[in-house]
Amino acid sequence: MAKSSADDLDLRRASESAIEDPNQNIIISIRVAKTHGIIGKSSKLTRHMAKPRVLALSTKSKGQSTTAFLRVLKYSTGGVLEPAKLYKLKHLSKVEVITNDPSGCTFTLGFDNLRSQSVAPPLWTMRNIDDRNRLLLCILNTCKDVLGRLPKVVGIDVVEMALWAKENRPSVSTQRNVQDGGPVASAVPENELKVNVEKELVSQAEEEDMEALLGTYVMGVGEAEAFSERLKRELQALEAANVHAILESEPLMDEVMQGLESATICVEDMDEWLGIFNVKLRHMREDIESIETRNNKLVMQSVNNKSLIEELDKLVERLRVPSEFAASLTGSSFDEARMLQNVEACEWLTNALRGIEAPNLDPAYANMRAVKEKRAELEKLKSTFVRRASEFLRNYFASLVDFMISDKSYFSQRGQLKRPDHADLRYKCRTYARLLQHLKSLDKNCLGPLRKAYCSSLNLLLRREAREFANELRASTKASRNPTVWLEGSTGSGQNANATDTSTVSDAYAKMLTIFIPLLVDESSFFAHFMCFEVPTLVPPGGIVNGNKIGYDDDDNDDDLGIMDIDENDSKSGKTSAELAALNESLQDLLDGIQEDFYAVVDWAYKIDPLRCISMHGITERYLSGQKADAAGFVRRLLGDLEARISRQFSRFVDEACHQIERNERNVRQMGVLSYIPRFATLATRMEQYIQGQSRDLVDQAYTKFVSIMFATLEKIAQTDPKYADMFLLENYAAFQNSLYDLANVVPTLAKFYHQASEAYEQACTRHISMIIYYQFERLFQFARRIEDLMFTVASEEIPFQLGLSKMDLRKMLKSSLSGVDKSIAAMYKKLQKNLTSEELLPSLWDKCKKEFLDKYENFAQLVAKIYPTENIPSVAEMRDLLASM
Repeated sequence: MAKSSADDLDLRRASESAIEDPNQNIIISIRVAKTHGIIGKSSKLTRHMAKPRVLALSTKSKGQSTTAFLRVLKYSTGGVLEPAKLYKLKHLSKVEVITNDPSGCTFTLGFDNLRSQSVAPPLWTMRNIDDRNRLLLCILNTCKDVLGRLPKVVGIDVVEMALWAKENRPSVSTQRNVQDGGPVASAVPENELKVNVEKELVSQAEEEDMEALLGTYVMGVGEAEAFSERLKRELQALEAANVHAILESEPLMDEVMQGLESATICVEDMDEWLGIFNVKLRHMREDIESIETRNNKLVMQSVNNKSLIEELDKLVERLRVPSEFAASLTGSSFDEARMLQNVEACEWLTNALRGIEAPNLDPAYANMRAVKEKRAELEKLKSTFVRRASEFLRNYFASLVDFMISDKSYFSQRGQLKRPDHADLRYKCRTYARLLQHLKSLDKNCLGPLRKAYCSSLNLLLRREAREFANELRASTKASRNPTVWLEGSTGSGQNANATDTSTVSDAYAKMLTIFIPLLVDESSFFAHFMCFEVPTLVPPGGIVNGNKIGYDDDDNDDDLGIMDIDENDSKSGKTSAELAALNESLQDLLDGIQEDFYAVVDWAYKIDPLRCISMHGITERYLSGQKADAAGFVRRLLGDLEARISRQFSRFVDEACHQIERNERNVRQMGVLSYIPRFATLATRMEQYIQGQSRDLVDQAYTKFVSIMFATLEKIAQTDPKYADMFLLENYAAFQNSLYDLANVVPTLAKFYHQASEAYEQACTRHISMIIYYQFERLFQFARRIEDLMFTVASEEIPFQLGLSKMDLRKMLKSSLSGVDKSIAAMYKKLQKNLTSEELLPSLWDKCKKEFLDKYENFAQLVAKIYPTENIPSVAEMRDLLASM
């Protein structure tokens, strides 16, 4: 041990000589047995020898701060130590003992400043465990004393370190400087350095866990050796108990082995018996299968024979034609009393034809001669019946209509309006509804001629009813004709004021729609169902159009044609575009020509009172909005054409009225309010009274066209005499506002034009008043305008020295303009009154004129006060008092 201390002292001195820094304090110097490097990515260490190294732990004080270093020294060629590497302990973050080295002498030091570098952390192998522990204890004590913290310690048994620290308390060589400056080594006991390994290497949490574990054995942390001995004794006791248990279980194992041998012998005997039984059962199974095969063939043959007989019986029954049905299909009449038998025969024929077609008939029967002959016979019966039924129905439809047309009581007559009544006609047609349905299922092509025949016959009846009703409606309506010239300048204003009441005209048109639109919709619906079009019901329950269907006093529901009971699948099929196209084409044939009588009523109403187009447009729009069904396409087109014709007639009236307004341009000179201004107000009031439903857009468009032409004509007339243009414009715009004030409050379109007229009126007033003011005080305000123009380019104090703007010029101008100013104001009033035809406008115009004059004069007074501060002019207050007295 003494020799080791001497070697350490020599090594310390050699280290000090290598460092050559008197401020360095060497704590410990230890030789390293081996240095290491990490090769590749394997976790195993690959060792390689290098030149001998020495690790020296030192501190350096500078003022109050102390820095700790770990120096790596190497031997030169001459055997002298020299510095190789230097590590600062403040960057030391981890001390880890490598577990791959069984000696435990290899450890690594982790520095946080090496993380971003490509080099591996330093790895050392000490000569023995004592050197390792001495070095690590010195590093940890130095980190605590100098840095105030400990690095992370991994792979070191803290209990082992604590025991080693207690057993090895050698003197640690330190150095101190004497008066002659040379370092002298001295021996200091380790306990005097205040190294407490137990407390430095074990954290508080770990110490608590160890105390809890040792507490179960009634031991303390300091009794580690006793704790280790007790654990060894317990381990030996447990191993001895295991050996004893194994020896005791040997007899039991012998018994188990004997039982397994007996069971094996039994299993082998059972396997032999099962093999014998399996052979016997296989032979029995083969015999049973042979017997079952023969039995199954006999049973199958019997069943097939029975099924064949039953199938042949069914086929024979299916191919048989009952005599009563054959008679009905070939020669029976189509009277109402015989219709039940005819329908039953049709049902049988339809089912029979379906029964001999795939997939109802097995394809194996399709080529049998009996089946082919029976199919030909049924086809012949079908064609014969369809031809006879179609011929009968065409004649029947024509005879029904001819009978109704020949009877005048069905139509309107002089002094009596007759509502068309088709209840009896539909009742008689409904008798053959099921027959038509069966004809469709037998031959769809036969319905085309039948539909045309029905439409042709019924069209004659509908046109006759509409013509007679329209003629009598016009003849029975008493109404005086209103004038169509509303805005003509030569027409007296009293003519429009005494316009007669023409409401009976629009009432007559409404009655025409009320009677015939529901009739046409019902006829369309009845035709679509009666003629088997696959479309939904057109007339919803509860009525159509205006919510109150005009009924025809049928005992049964019109929609109950007996069609829905024939084929449920047909009723569920949706309408297709092809069906709708065919239906609309047929409706065109059914109702074509009836629109002419509606047009005649519209033209007749227009001649009596063109403004009634407004109410008729609203009535038509209300009926049009109620027609939503696609199958009523003709009725929608009829209402749309009526609406378009009414709009054209009303547009014709608007165009004529606009031409009446434009004729005012031809007059050579016009003064005062034009005649069409107040007349337009009367016309607008009348138009508002006629508005119904959706006719607001039609009226607003007319208002827009009227007012646009009125304002354009007004501007053109004003341009013919520029001298009086502003006076002319303000009078007419004021009259426009006064006459339309009430209507503008409730009609947005007229309110827009009211505001437009108000703006034009204000502009005309401003221009006219400015002209009158400048006419009387021209020199005054021209002088002010010249000053304002010069102020942009000349300083204010230099303006009095400009030509024509001197103080003398100012005095001359004031003398000529403001001397007798009361007379000038009176002349201005007379000028304003001179050409004004509307006396009610004079007070408001004179107030505007005085306000405008005061504003201009106040501006002039401010300019004079700024440019000519020493000059005196009449104040604004004096001028205001003077104007108030006028």
